[in-house]
Amino acid sequence: YTLDNGKMEVCITNFGGRIVSIMAPDRNGELRDVVLGFDNIKDYQTIPSDFGAAIGRFANRIDGGKFVLDGETIQLPCNDNGKNCLHGGPTGWQYQVYEAEQTDNTTLVLTMVSPDGDNNFPGEVTAHVTYTLTEENAIVMAYDATTTKPTVINMTNHSYFNLSGDPSKSIEKDSLLIVSKQTTPVNANMIPTGEIRDIEPGTPFDFLTEGFRCIGDDIDADDEQLQFAGGYDHNWILVPQENSLDLPIACVLYCPESGIAVVEKTDMPGIQVYSGNFLNGTVKGKHGITYNKRAGI
Repeated sequence: YTLDNGKMEVCITNFGGRIVSIMAPDRNGELRDVVLGFDNIKDYQTIPSDFGAAIGRFANRIDGGKFVLDGETIQLPCNDNGKNCLHGGPTGWQYQVYEAEQTDNTTLVLTMVSPDGDNNFPGEVTAHVTYTLTEENAIVMAYDATTTKPTVINMTNHSYFNLSGDPSKSIEKDSLLIVSKQTTPVNANMIPTGEIRDIEPGTPFDFLTEGFRCIGDDIDADDEQLQFAGGYDHNWILVPQENSLDLPIACVLYCPESGIAVVEKTDMPGIQVYSGNFLNGTVKGKHGITYNKRAGI
């Protein structure tokens, strides 16, 4: 499915609700594909990945694959090195087919009906993801879901950006600003400890004090949190912003080479930033390009 506003083009497949490509104009007006993915549907089906996916039922990790709901402990499959339930389990929504309805050239509505007991999550869930490409070159992703019984849900998009348009290049030279003064530290299994930690100016997690900062400046610093993840894979708590006219800015990613920027806006309280640490050169993506460590963020 193709969304086109005459200036940008966004291609989406109903397999996993995945954004397959984003063709964005660089500083010279030339279009570049700025997200990672594959050239064909077979690779999306056979090569495990989250490239561009509409993640569900539950994005990120659930400790030990267990959670307590109304006094009942529910055990989910542990597909994260046998330790946690990751992104909804081994057959999460990124590997399912959404129903799709394209209402016009700029809007696509995807629908997922997840049965009661899907990966052992309770309740039948009907979820919608609506993608809209606006005249201002914004890609709006709106999520809603209903359920037949109490459950947990945490939907997101999992696009990996490389704003150079050439994923053979690392994102470490790109610049990042995150509107946050606090993070939620994780343990060695990448599970939040419950602590809310203030970000000290000038430390590896500070992408605000001096404005834009190169992603690679301190990504390999001698820091326990970075070593757990092999780089950034953490949640930043967003600074509340008084702005009734628009969604608050969470972060801005900028590529000096192409002149392309992505401004992330959300009404959620935090943003997870992942620097492609587990890409390891074993997967070839679009045009046969090998995706090495940190080929996308």
